[in-house]
Amino acid sequence: MGRCQLVIVGAGPRGVGVLERIAANAPELLGAAGLAVHLVDPFPPGPGRIWRYEQSPLLRMNSMSEDVTMFTDETVRIDGPVRPGPSLAEWAEQVRRGEIEHEPAEDLRGEFDELLRTSFPTRRLQSEYLAWVYRRVLDELPDAIEVVEHRTRAVRIEENQVWLENGASLRADLLVLTVGHLDAEPDASAAGLAEFAQRHGLSYYPAGYTADIDYGAIPPGEHVLVRGFGLAFVDLMLLLTEGRGGRFAEQDGGGLVYEPSGREPVLHVGSRRGVPYHSKPGYRLQGEPLRLARFFNRESIEALGEELNFFTDVWPLIAKEIAWGYYSELFTGHPERVRLSFAEFEAEFAELSWGSQEMLGLIARAVPGDDDRLDLDRFDRPLAGERFDNAEEFGKYLREYVEADLARRADAEFSADLGGFMALLAVIAQLPPLLGGGKLDPASQVSDVDGWFHGFFSFYASGPPPRRLDELLALEQAGVVSFAGAEMRVTAEREQFVATSSSFPGEIEARTLIEARLPNANVALASDELIRSMLDSGELAEELVRGLPSGRIHTRASDSRLLRPDGTPHERWFSVGPHTSARSPGAFTRPRTNALSFRQNDVLARELLQISSGRACR
Repeated sequence: MGRCQLVIVGAGPRGVGVLERIAANAPELLGAAGLAVHLVDPFPPGPGRIWRYEQSPLLRMNSMSEDVTMFTDETVRIDGPVRPGPSLAEWAEQVRRGEIEHEPAEDLRGEFDELLRTSFPTRRLQSEYLAWVYRRVLDELPDAIEVVEHRTRAVRIEENQVWLENGASLRADLLVLTVGHLDAEPDASAAGLAEFAQRHGLSYYPAGYTADIDYGAIPPGEHVLVRGFGLAFVDLMLLLTEGRGGRFAEQDGGGLVYEPSGREPVLHVGSRRGVPYHSKPGYRLQGEPLRLARFFNRESIEALGEELNFFTDVWPLIAKEIAWGYYSELFTGHPERVRLSFAEFEAEFAELSWGSQEMLGLIARAVPGDDDRLDLDRFDRPLAGERFDNAEEFGKYLREYVEADLARRADAEFSADLGGFMALLAVIAQLPPLLGGGKLDPASQVSDVDGWFHGFFSFYASGPPPRRLDELLALEQAGVVSFAGAEMRVTAEREQFVATSSSFPGEIEARTLIEARLPNANVALASDELIRSMLDSGELAEELVRGLPSGRIHTRASDSRLLRPDGTPHERWFSVGPHTSARSPGAFTRPRTNALSFRQNDVLARELLQISSGRACR
């Protein structure tokens, strides 16, 4: 049979990350016969679909350029070799110094020349970085590894043959799915809304990736209900305003003013929280290096036992870890605002349970300022218990809330917030043993972890650049955006979509409804033809958390092998990504954080190389 044939379906950052680890581990593990790697993706290798160059130049990353890397470093605990490389910021600096040969696209030249480590790059600039990473990986491949690109989709697999949309087929001795977030057909609720819209001549846009949806049919001045106040809304907001010819201008006294083009709709946005995601901090830590993870780590997880409830058994440890990061930065970065030495505080803090009266008493004694005390409940639901007489009063309150958030995230005096942020990232890295070990009660894992905690993490740590919230305020001031409130509820009645909220009385009626979010994990509703065919044939299964469906592709946490409906692992088929049992975060990450995705990629690459070097591929 010759050399082993590996098919990687999905050539975006995760697929290329796996390929990089294959190249890194090949000197140790690759057999003499070599390996042929087929990358199957209709979009360019490296950027893939989400980060492709061909998208609106208005869309930016939600990370600073210094916080984006595709390369392992000394913090990543893996069996394979560490092969360092530049972050996005370092890459741009090295290109400008002539140390890396790269010619930016002409329409990116200005951004490229002015990029700072604290800049939030456009997605098109990230596309160039990812394309360069892919070329570097190819340049560093040993001669015994051949890479073949297939700019098409995989549609089905039969008897170890992967059939492509263009009619060709590939032998797959090994198969890896790196398909990212799964697009999904509408669920029962969305299908009902779509049917109602069709029957009454309305418009309904179900959950999806905003940059791929055509909103051109929404007429100027149309009142639109938008359900979702996170990152998808931020993209939507820009595409329907500046993307339609409006412009933001700097005011003399600071802030932005929006100058409409006249082609904008009116967006009424609400969500469960009723507020936008917090903006990214614009400062660095001021105190001593953080010691993470301290209270939510492998040892504390192993000691928890079985049949755990997330909120009762796990959340107190996670909350304590977040608080540890927060207060560590407050005490060491701003000692003038506390009453105890850090050593005194640490000794007491370590012995107390989060949420206990003793812990509350310690914080009250040690931290005199209310603004310096961490209140995670209030943080999670800032509008809980707030009720206003009308929409105008609520709009004024929310505007002040956003202004205060922007001020706090721009002021290094509040760098303790960044300490909590970094602790939350450390928590994410510790989760796999908890999720993959069957320790959690099934309902708690699916509802509390996949549901609430994922949303909390995004709200805290995945916010937009500060300018996006400045733009939101300018749009609200211009009457193009209005705030619909918390606990937003939308019904289909009176031949309209009707929204209510817990924030103020009354209703908002509209003929258009947009779900501003990505679809939830739901492999049973996946619109991808390959995933559907593998599910139908029994070669792929939906994860069942002890009988409760999670919506994710069922994989074995230890090595990313696909699991069949009967729970048996496939010998040579694998999948990695956010909608698998591993629940891994993004394919690229902050430098020096021992990123989970890098660790998973290394384990998978070594497994692939060991199989390819054995008799199974001959």
